[in-house]
Amino acid sequence: MVGAGVVGSAADPAAVVDLGALAEVILAAGGRAVTGNTQEQAEALLADLTGRLKSALGDRLVSLILYGSAAMGDRLDRISDLNVLCVLDQITTAELAQSEPVFRWWLERGNPAPLLLTREEVGTSADCFPMEYHDMREHRRVLHGADVIEGLQIETATYRTQVEHELRAKQIRLRQKAAELLTQGDRLLKLLTHSISTFCVLGRHALILSGHEPRFKKAEVVAALESAMDRKLDSFQAILAVRESGKAAPGQSAAALLEGYLREIDALVRFVDGLDK
Repeated sequence: MVGAGVVGSAADPAAVVDLGALAEVILAAGGRAVTGNTQEQAEALLADLTGRLKSALGDRLVSLILYGSAAMGDRLDRISDLNVLCVLDQITTAELAQSEPVFRWWLERGNPAPLLLTREEVGTSADCFPMEYHDMREHRRVLHGADVIEGLQIETATYRTQVEHELRAKQIRLRQKAAELLTQGDRLLKLLTHSISTFCVLGRHALILSGHEPRFKKAEVVAALESAMDRKLDSFQAILAVRESGKAAPGQSAAALLEGYLREIDALVRFVDGLDK
């Protein structure tokens, strides 16, 4: 990702800033309603979005690309976002005005706002967002137009710094949000299950930085991190299980999960901080 950023969904409790997982890396304050789209419904929504944007923007729509968990094959129907990069030849108030009704329609269906970039910006921002473009280069699906990511040269000189920055920023944001919800078990558990995507994105990049094979499915990322870090990540595993099932195990306390989760995130931050700089 995910850090995994440029823009996130302000209503998404765990929006990630990055282009590879850009809707999965900023922990925002709200609690967007989950639409629960099946794969068939998701495909229909993507086709509808493509048609609406083509109609609104015509030839100015250079490319429309699906990225994130839906492009990686790690999407859960209940809670995973449909993340889309929308590339135009230029972005002025005219293009924004013509996009507005389409984006409003998309947001009303529980999706994060599409990322809106010009083709030039895609080509010149790879040095700023190596993590995001790395993920997008590995997993994407072109819905319309040119594949603007193909052949993109990704700058890695600031890669480790970006991963650590995103980890620390999301760690701080998680603490802030958890402090508001500590006595509200259901809402706290929802925060944890949404934020796990963020930290798995960042964990994937920690694996790459440390010379390990990248993993893209969340459970595989956590298992690989346990090996690379030489420690168990029991709270990560437990939160993934809740995310998968949609409910906590009997007697499982959200506050207790948070306590272990914070320790494990701190260990991940220390792991990345200790890598060669």
